[in-house]
Amino acid sequence: MNKNLSISDRTTFVRDAAQRLGFDHIGFAKAAFMEEEAKRLENWLNHDYHGKMGYMENHFDMRVDPTKLVPGAKTVISLSFNYFTEDVQEDNDAPKIASYAYGRDYHKVIKKKLTILSKEMIDQFGDLTMRLFVDSAPVMERDWAKRSGVGWVGKHTLLLNPKKGSYFFLAEIICDIDFEYDSPIKDFCGTCTKCIDACPTDAISPSGYVLDGSKCISYATIELKEAIPNDFKGKMEGWAFGCDICQQVCPWNRFAKQHKEPDFNPKDQLLQMKRKDWEELTEEIFFTLFAGTPIMRTKFEGLKRNINFLYNKEE
Repeated sequence: MNKNLSISDRTTFVRDAAQRLGFDHIGFAKAAFMEEEAKRLENWLNHDYHGKMGYMENHFDMRVDPTKLVPGAKTVISLSFNYFTEDVQEDNDAPKIASYAYGRDYHKVIKKKLTILSKEMIDQFGDLTMRLFVDSAPVMERDWAKRSGVGWVGKHTLLLNPKKGSYFFLAEIICDIDFEYDSPIKDFCGTCTKCIDACPTDAISPSGYVLDGSKCISYATIELKEAIPNDFKGKMEGWAFGCDICQQVCPWNRFAKQHKEPDFNPKDQLLQMKRKDWEELTEEIFFTLFAGTPIMRTKFEGLKRNINFLYNKEE
């Protein structure tokens, strides 16, 4: 380890390197057991708000204690990466795709940037133990981002930043060295209930801050592998993969700015597709359009199921 670097210099180095790689916000929190969050997660699971997402019950100890994931961990570094786009699908009657899924799979794009950052850290600080995470391991990413001052968790349960809104991917580096730690910022949701009022399936609790995942359109169109329950009939509002409603109505997203990542740009063909094109979607066109994007997660059969459900067609 470079003994000439103070903790302050070390922190500044990582902040500058992360911003150079395109991350918008970066925060540092002391790695520790998350007592309050553990109680909240246990209560959420006990209410079956995770629906059929059985994996949410796995590795509970790791989810609430980063030292179980990385032995000797001292710091959780939280990073956010903007994906907001002004691009929209041209046909208002076409099935809607959540904007985060327009471009290349964010796991790969951001993991590549994290890998570069981790190598720069090793070059600068010497050998250290660390692991990189992009929405792919038992890490409570929104809670760590909140602890490190990257934003607050809004009533829709997404992370909000007062300068940029909520259209962010989150990533973490858990490592075994100390940094200057940040503090949480204030919750600025106030008395606003726009996200609660706009949710067509009432997935957000009346007072906010709790999401019944089993009622969420994103859950129904992505996570659920079986038939979509009839409870969703007439409530999908055209969404065939994910849902952006609670973000679209959030006043803080008036500050969202167009992302600068070419890999997140959609193909023109995707934006130009008419409703008829979606209804007649073939497996060949599916792979041509969506290979390498998050939409591959639902597979061709899953996307067809979602489209058929929207238009009351038999599969």
